[in-house]
Amino acid sequence: MNLVSPFRGILPALQLPYRDGGEIDEVELRRFAGWLAGHEGIGGLVTNGHTGEVFALSAAERAEVTRIVADEAGGRVPVISGICCESLAEAVEHAGMAEEAGARGLLVMPPHYWLRFGMRPEHVLEHFTAVGQAVSINLIVHIYPAWTRAAYSSELLAELAQLPTVTTFKIGTREMSKYQRDISAIRRANAACTILTCHDEYVLASMVQGVDGALVGFASFIPELLTALYRAVCEGDLRTAQEIQRRIDGLKEVVYANEEPSGEAHARMKTAMMLSGRLKSDAVRAPFRPPGPEVQKRIQAALEAANLEPGPLSAGDR
Repeated sequence: MNLVSPFRGILPALQLPYRDGGEIDEVELRRFAGWLAGHEGIGGLVTNGHTGEVFALSAAERAEVTRIVADEAGGRVPVISGICCESLAEAVEHAGMAEEAGARGLLVMPPHYWLRFGMRPEHVLEHFTAVGQAVSINLIVHIYPAWTRAAYSSELLAELAQLPTVTTFKIGTREMSKYQRDISAIRRANAACTILTCHDEYVLASMVQGVDGALVGFASFIPELLTALYRAVCEGDLRTAQEIQRRIDGLKEVVYANEEPSGEAHARMKTAMMLSGRLKSDAVRAPFRPPGPEVQKRIQAALEAANLEPGPLSAGDR
């Protein structure tokens, strides 16, 4: 095994920059990854998450994105790659490719056929065991919302916490009573495991439940606010945390539109990142589209109200 410490802090799920023709923009990806890695409080960079449009990427592209980001991070922070595959054999193959590309951890998502047909606990344990045996790096369990058929029971999470390569849980339960039961079950089963919220749309409420950080796409957009929010929570400074959350709220509402994260939300977030000088372009891959003029106006107003610090790109760079 070549496991690093369990992941903690703020882990941005990276947006993926494209050129106008739809090709991955390596120069922009390197600049963006380096900018994120330079923020104090960043505990790692996550490639090939939902925010990174993983469904639109080939296996080779997923590995290449991880290679670029790991090379640019240069060991300053670990890089984690999402594993989003239907078959177990494919998941094992992608896991090996990600490790070879420089990933120090894998964010293992449920196969999406489980969302339609469900699964048994033994299927989940077999999946994580096989992926863990194929690599020598940490596994993060990606927990889907409680309303899906790919949701894991608290009892199953306790079993996963005892697997030797599972070190971290990304909890996206989105049902707060179960969220607390899940945290308690993991802590009882293995106190060494770390727990990260992925509730972008109500991050403060999920942070104060005693977690070890957040793995969220929103941290790709506003890393300075998410790291400050988590620092305030860790220091017990609820007043400051609430003030930061209020600055986040307007951005959250215009990006997520009072819904859970989706491809359309990620496209809106990419446009907000372009308008605020954090990304050069808001190009996305089909079937998603950048938002229209009216939504762009609302995004611009939310950016002005949030009073963000200037993005790393000057107007001439965009």
